[in-house]
Amino acid sequence: MRKIGGHILLWFQNGTLKLLVLAGIILLTWGTFAPVGTLVWWLRQNSENLGMKKNLTKNVPRDSSKLKVAKSRNIDCYIVFLPGVGDFSANQLTSGEEFFLNKLEQIHPNCVAVRDVFPYSAANESLGGRRLLAPLWSAAEKSDGWLSNTDVLIKIRNLWRFAISADNRYGHIYNLGIANAIVDRMNAVYPVPQNPQQKIKLILVGTSGGVQVALGAATYLDQWLNAQLIVVSIGGDFDGENGFDKVDYMYQLVGSRDWIEDISQIVFASRWPITVGSPFNQARRQGRYQVLQTGPHAHSGSQGYFGTTTIGQTQTTYVELTLRKVNQLPIWSNQNSQQSQRR
Repeated sequence: MRKIGGHILLWFQNGTLKLLVLAGIILLTWGTFAPVGTLVWWLRQNSENLGMKKNLTKNVPRDSSKLKVAKSRNIDCYIVFLPGVGDFSANQLTSGEEFFLNKLEQIHPNCVAVRDVFPYSAANESLGGRRLLAPLWSAAEKSDGWLSNTDVLIKIRNLWRFAISADNRYGHIYNLGIANAIVDRMNAVYPVPQNPQQKIKLILVGTSGGVQVALGAATYLDQWLNAQLIVVSIGGDFDGENGFDKVDYMYQLVGSRDWIEDISQIVFASRWPITVGSPFNQARRQGRYQVLQTGPHAHSGSQGYFGTTTIGQTQTTYVELTLRKVNQLPIWSNQNSQQSQRR
């Protein structure tokens, strides 16, 4: 037994690649049981917690001070940020992501940003919360040195949630939980108007796998809120089925060096041009889905969409370029809102 243990330790010491391969095999096997967590969460809820009541927003206590501030600022727009698969918790935004959301709030004072929705947990619970595998995720998130690459475990784990959101068997339950978390956190920032004279504007900004979850939640958000639903995908991946019949507009922002974004176009048949009847292709023909180039962005990292390094010899950072492209979208004007009211 000691010899076997010694051989295993020696095998690990030969490099991180073998460790990651072994971890990948374990997680692929474990992923078969990934929906169990979502089903357990579902069984623990009641109809009121799940938003099955007619007026979901009444379930959240009203803060009169926040109502006064919201009224004074004429808040009619919520920007909900859904991060990528590399995130460990809802409050783990990078400095670039924080800069991006802070600037949007400054430029558009009628909008508030919702920053604490974790799209890889139906219960909106971070990986370091009350979980059986919390020590594993915490160790992977804090690892350094020769173990620094073990953060790939978090990405693989979150990719399984991406897959669940897109799965016809379990996605309805999972996406219901995310939609519930979105409305809950919207209320926490500024109480959602229960009977607005006009539709509020709900902008779901997602990156990587967060876009799939945003589209999955759109079905329930459309039922619960009198809102114009807009999805802004920043290098996002999605299946082309969920949510496209509910969102008013979707904009796909793509960097010239982002090859990750291309994968979902190949994997999901709904994204293929020949599947003309898919919700994705219908939205594209109707002009509700548009693709826009952002510039020399990679998918992530210092030269990704939220990177804080400068571009070449310019004084512009990658995140500033992303911010500029997002601000050029027509979603900030009232024209789209008026068109949505007439639909």
